[in-house]
Amino acid sequence: MGKHLRVEPALRPTALIDAPTQFGYGNQGTPLLLRATAAACFIFPSNMVLEPLGAAGYVAHVLALLVFALWTTSVMFGLHQTIDREHPGRAVLAALFVVSCASYAAMYVGISGGSTDATRASADRWMLLMVASSGIVLMTTETTRTVDAAMQLVRALLFGAVFCSLVAAYQFVAHADPMAWFQGLMPGFKDNGGNQPFQERGSFLRVAGSTFHPIELGVIASMLLPLALWRALYDHTGRKWMHWAGTGLIVFAIAATISRSAVLGVLTVAFVFLPFLPSRSRQWTVLGFLGAAVLLFLAVPGFVATLFGTVTAGTADTSITARLEDYPRVEAMMSARPWLGIGPGAYLTRNAIEVLDNQYLKTIVEMGVPGFLALLAYMVVPGIAAWTAAFKAKAERLKTLAGAVAASCLVAAPASAAFDFLGFPVVALIYPFCVGLSGTVWLLVADERRTSRPTTNRQGAHPAESERQP
Repeated sequence: MGKHLRVEPALRPTALIDAPTQFGYGNQGTPLLLRATAAACFIFPSNMVLEPLGAAGYVAHVLALLVFALWTTSVMFGLHQTIDREHPGRAVLAALFVVSCASYAAMYVGISGGSTDATRASADRWMLLMVASSGIVLMTTETTRTVDAAMQLVRALLFGAVFCSLVAAYQFVAHADPMAWFQGLMPGFKDNGGNQPFQERGSFLRVAGSTFHPIELGVIASMLLPLALWRALYDHTGRKWMHWAGTGLIVFAIAATISRSAVLGVLTVAFVFLPFLPSRSRQWTVLGFLGAAVLLFLAVPGFVATLFGTVTAGTADTSITARLEDYPRVEAMMSARPWLGIGPGAYLTRNAIEVLDNQYLKTIVEMGVPGFLALLAYMVVPGIAAWTAAFKAKAERLKTLAGAVAASCLVAAPASAAFDFLGFPVVALIYPFCVGLSGTVWLLVADERRTSRPTTNRQGAHPAESERQP
């Protein structure tokens, strides 16, 4: 009788989820610096800056630059090996970075026309944002290599988001800003201004929480809502009721901004994420949102009517007509410099009428058509990649995570048409975390699909067949 050929059993589809070091990319968790950066985006007010660094010197931005420095140093000294497989998020970020560098160089050598100290300083801040975003995206994808590690990072993001939502709830009820008290506890920092914690809309004060502006809070809260739902469903640490209470606070923060962009974000989340929820969870989620709407209607008279009126105002709203009037002006500026624009971040305004409340229009002016295409890819491709991964994933926990990440990323695409998305400091750093998680789920699903394929013996026979051979 011949000897049986030894055949290793195929790895389970969930092997990568259970074993952090299965393929050599894993770790025991995301780095503390990365998680601290995620929470700092919300906890430390971004209008408080270190004076020598100027507007780029707020805490979260400095930490993000340290993340990039840590990643670069680790790679240079061989302490960390970069992932040898491409993922769409990294590719589109690289494209935006390259176009930014080309436009930046053109501005400094005079190809883009004249520049001033102010426009050059603004361009410098844009390039620092690109560096900080790159650090977050790269570190997130390359260290968050299991679903458990993703849960760690999501907890850090939601810790900051719940803190911000608590601030927003206090602002909405008390009409006072507790972040003003917090700023007094930051020695060495100065108030750089620009933040708007309150803004009137109808008979209500829309609030910003610990972010820069109510619109920014509404977009961020809608971005993180699917991740909050995923965490509430699958996080077995801590108390379940606290996870759901945090999710409820994020929903309240969305409503308290009385923002069209936030409503659009919630609709995007519903379209993208709900199909990937388990059927029972999907039913309870829909019922929960309906219950929240009824509760707001009963508890805050006139609130739902104001929100509905804001969403359906159309061209009767002066903010919408002002945005429509931007297009002829942008077309003229873009036609003058279609390829490299006037320089990244170099469009500065003298009055509110000239503000471009549209990141796509602002980018096409500053970096031309290539910049617009790169930005569009940066805002759309990571979400599509995560959505594709969600369809292909087999393990429920991973599938739901991929769907949540897809929804988080895709909120950014329509939001960028409603305001200058990357000009707001908190959302500009939160989005790279979503892009990084898009790379994580893309690679996790690719590994899951690879390991779930049946292995063959050296003669090409299926394992079951080889065991029957004499």
